[in-house]
Amino acid sequence: MSISLKSGLTILSLLAAAPAFGQTSTDCGKADCTAFNADRASILAMAGTYRVKFDFRETAAFVPDYEIYEPKRSGGFEAVRVIEDTGRVIRLQHLLVVKDENDKPMIIKHWRQDWTYEPETVLTYEGTDQWKLTPVSAEDRKDAWAQTVWQTDDSPRYGGVGYWKHDRGEHRWISGETDRPLARRDAIRKPIYDHYVGTNRHALTHQGWVHEQDNAKVGTRNGKPATIVHEVVLNSYVPSTDFDFKAADDYMAKTSTFWAAVRKEWDDVAARNGGIHLVQEAENGSSTGKQLMELADKVAKGETGTADAVSQARHLITASTRPAAATAGASRG
Repeated sequence: MSISLKSGLTILSLLAAAPAFGQTSTDCGKADCTAFNADRASILAMAGTYRVKFDFRETAAFVPDYEIYEPKRSGGFEAVRVIEDTGRVIRLQHLLVVKDENDKPMIIKHWRQDWTYEPETVLTYEGTDQWKLTPVSAEDRKDAWAQTVWQTDDSPRYGGVGYWKHDRGEHRWISGETDRPLARRDAIRKPIYDHYVGTNRHALTHQGWVHEQDNAKVGTRNGKPATIVHEVVLNSYVPSTDFDFKAADDYMAKTSTFWAAVRKEWDDVAARNGGIHLVQEAENGSSTGKQLMELADKVAKGETGTADAVSQARHLITASTRPAAATAGASRG
């Protein structure tokens, strides 16, 4: 992995601008941590305040009876905050900021991306309502980063392993192929496909960063997996302060203890069961989403104490999950 002088200076400036987080370590445990710290700088550079645009386009059908959907575009404003940085693990929380009917800022806790250096396991989507802690071989994890993406209620969405590259004047991470459950935009259509198989690329640009996806939408034909249609996705993040991002930070300050406990509960379930079984709903994503988000809103408004909300959340997650072994038959194999 070669790094030019110009790229190196950029990386050093990003590291200098990154906030300090307690005992954060930039020691990778190797003689030369230059590439490791370049990777970290690129991940941390995704934090900030942005105008975001989401662009989803189906491109090519692979079955004769499928009609390609019109492109779907949306956008808004989003704050991306570092909520944990231990050196080898970085967690970035996304928060959408919109206006309510009274023109006041309303916060929608959005997705979360966790980055883990040289992971021993990664939580992968295995089929209907099922995620599994999948081992990563020593060869495959060398110098690699796992990205695990979580839903609005911190329940799992997908995970994959890839490598950051810093050349051609570009800083980018590219995953291997990852399976993912359907997003709401597709799930509510009740399509003939039931999951995505795709690759993800995160790349820093001269004005922010982009998240690009190359997806196959896959269903079952004649008893076998079959690609129905391809899709390309471009999610762009351009720096902006033209919105009340303080409202997002206020929300996180009020709910951070609650959400930290929820994250730990999901992690504990995965570790205890070797994965997570959780029913997904077309309208809501995970079956726990609506209730956990409502609990957080009550904490933010002071209507429910944090300790009480955490207790309710733990009971909800326990009741909504069961050991991965009990649902092994649901996997696509």
